[in-house]
Amino acid sequence: MPQNPTDQGPAPRENRENPGTDAYGLVLPAEVRTALNAGLPVVALESTIIAHGLPRPRNLSVARELEGLVRSAGAVPATVAVLDGRAHVGLDEAQLERVAGDPAVRKLGHRDLAPALAAGASGATTVSATAFLAARAGIGVFATGGLGGVHREWAENQDESADLRLLARTGITVVCAGVKSILDVPATLQRLETLGVTVVGYGTGHFPGFYLSSSGEPVDWTVHSPEEVVEVIRAREALGGPPATLIVANPVAENDQLDPALHDRVLAEALDACRERGISGQGVTPFLLDQLMRRTGGASLEANLAAVHANVALAARIAVAAVGAR
Repeated sequence: MPQNPTDQGPAPRENRENPGTDAYGLVLPAEVRTALNAGLPVVALESTIIAHGLPRPRNLSVARELEGLVRSAGAVPATVAVLDGRAHVGLDEAQLERVAGDPAVRKLGHRDLAPALAAGASGATTVSATAFLAARAGIGVFATGGLGGVHREWAENQDESADLRLLARTGITVVCAGVKSILDVPATLQRLETLGVTVVGYGTGHFPGFYLSSSGEPVDWTVHSPEEVVEVIRAREALGGPPATLIVANPVAENDQLDPALHDRVLAEALDACRERGISGQGVTPFLLDQLMRRTGGASLEANLAAVHANVALAARIAVAAVGAR
């Protein structure tokens, strides 16, 4: 039967918490909503690292530490997740505990958000999903560990993280420690350039290597303070044009990085193992990350956490400086 031309599709699912409103709208706790309305600094945090990136129960303590770092700098943390089909930009303690403790929490990229909301599912947000929801809520700064990028042997499998295209059309500032060193870093930087995503090194002339302070690849621009980052943000806003992310590449401290020689040896051996076992496509990244964790005795995890802590602290300083520059 042909559809009625006036049919606008199914009516929006009602929000039981606020009758008469669309249940697919963002949920902001009072603290985050008040801060945004008042023009106070807010920093978005992803939840995938809590649900899937760290062992329990350490993941919950790290989540609290990261939010504490934001608060200590004078900003408001907004950890992002989807719970029971609602996109939350900011979590309370019970919700944070749920994300950290529930093994059924899924991993959600930007493409998964609509199905998750429609199905009433719960999930932790990746970089792409977090950046999208944070920007939609009006948050200007987002901190994470490392970005996804172009995978090794891209020419054969066309494997590229969804992070890149989403960041190319989302006007937010992302503080990160580069991209994961298991990826093709030169190809990722070339892809970011093609997509029009601005990259600045924070206190460095080289792009960070996530676990390593430097990937060996140069960056075109370097900033040395939160205030300089804010000037770049203001210049971009004044110029206008299509929205795209500003990536602030903040290297992990040399004292906290994974030993470069150990990193290179383990990664080379893990890549050989991939080829010997016929592991390819989407199976490569989790295999390499697992090998780095196991064969460095957990040192890769500690370098990861050091990077995340530094990025969150810097993001909070940038958010505070942005408010002060208005």
